[in-house]
Amino acid sequence: MEKRELVCVACPLGCGITVTLGDNGEVLDVTGNTCKRGDAYARSECTAPTRSLTTTVRVEGGKDYVVPVKSAAPIPKNAMFDCMKVINETSVKAPVKIGDIIIKDILGTGVDIIATNNAE
Repeated sequence: MEKRELVCVACPLGCGITVTLGDNGEVLDVTGNTCKRGDAYARSECTAPTRSLTTTVRVEGGKDYVVPVKSAAPIPKNAMFDCMKVINETSVKAPVKIGDIIIKDILGTGVDIIATNNAE
């Protein structure tokens, strides 16, 4: 049995959460959370952690050299570095508009990388 201490980021309260894991990684108990979101966050963080990805992509032929982008949904934490390799090899032609899909279904995650600003 293993215990993990987390600070919840699901809401502004920042509860200290203790997660008890079984021998094969299953969540046995979650304590310290004050809302249901904390329980869900702790379970996800201990079994299949995800993160939002924000960065920039190169722009060709425009006034701006880069455009800010983000993942449309959280990406598995263990895929972050591989996703960044793909993004760093990507460039788009101007113009780019907010919400444009820059990379569809990055690395088969089902998550699109989208522009968060315009690039003329």
